[in-house]
Amino acid sequence: LEAQPLLTKALTSLTGFSIGDILAQKFVNDDGKPYDPMRTLRLGSFGFFVHGTTGHYFYGFLDSKLPGTKPQTVATKVLIDQTMWNPIFGLMFFGYLNVCEGKSFEEYTKKVKADLKTAVMGSWAVWVPAHTINFAFVPPSQRLLYINSIQIGYNIFLSFLGNKKVDGEDKEL
Repeated sequence: LEAQPLLTKALTSLTGFSIGDILAQKFVNDDGKPYDPMRTLRLGSFGFFVHGTTGHYFYGFLDSKLPGTKPQTVATKVLIDQTMWNPIFGLMFFGYLNVCEGKSFEEYTKKVKADLKTAVMGSWAVWVPAHTINFAFVPPSQRLLYINSIQIGYNIFLSFLGNKKVDGEDKEL
């Protein structure tokens, strides 16, 4: 983590997203379809290329602008994370899957309209308390690693939502 923070965070994000998708496919999705390794590859690569890297820079930026662990500082960081970063993250998540699956911009906008609100609001139950702990007690260099440990469970929800069909869609996302 100290020698290569960006790579370490990208690799832990790859792991968290991959494990979350495997668990979602094995235990949550009840569609009777066989395990889809390409789906796990898409989710894992999102973790590696997008979540790990953007998280590294976003949380570093947030900590540089709002240093410390005073309750007001922690609350401000959680508020910024959940009202600004959370929707941006959702747009990146659905956009990445859309591009990887070769879908059109119209399909992307339908997905965003159908599921972004659910993704953002669903995250509040997990990430408001998790980030309160994160910003109050976790050292800045380890924030994304902490997030990735919780992210495994949350990724089951994201994997399900990211691969849910949108009305009128013939094939799985």
